[in-house]
Amino acid sequence: MKFQRQAKILELIEKFDIETQEDLSLRLQAFGYNTTQATVSRDIKDLRLVKVLTSTGKYKYAASRDSRDSSFASRLRNIFRECVTSIDYAQNIIVIKTLPGLAMAAASAVDGMAHEGVVGTLAGDDTVMIVMRNDKAAEQFFHESELLLK
Repeated sequence: MKFQRQAKILELIEKFDIETQEDLSLRLQAFGYNTTQATVSRDIKDLRLVKVLTSTGKYKYAASRDSRDSSFASRLRNIFRECVTSIDYAQNIIVIKTLPGLAMAAASAVDGMAHEGVVGTLAGDDTVMIVMRNDKAAEQFFHESELLLK
């Protein structure tokens, strides 16, 4: 449940400009996650979320993009592991199936892994499409991802 909630948090902060823990808690409750302020605070700390300035001059939560933070990368891998139900590839395209509503969280996890072969991700509700630089990069990412899912 914790990993699914944290995956939903990553999805929500990607989709909406969430300024406060209360805003985040209310959005989580709208998706059926009954959380306390203390739980949201721990999740923010675990995920190492940061506040960034928006173009409107307000601050919002965002995922840390510090590639030196191996703990954050580890957390994203755990979320990836919890969300993904299957993975397959054809040429330089990878398709990931997730639990319903968690594709954006899985795509965010892939983006957070900063894999050099990934050109970009596109997420729907339960499907992520990843465009890789070439066929070899897709095959390598597929095999690495399979190991994560075991």
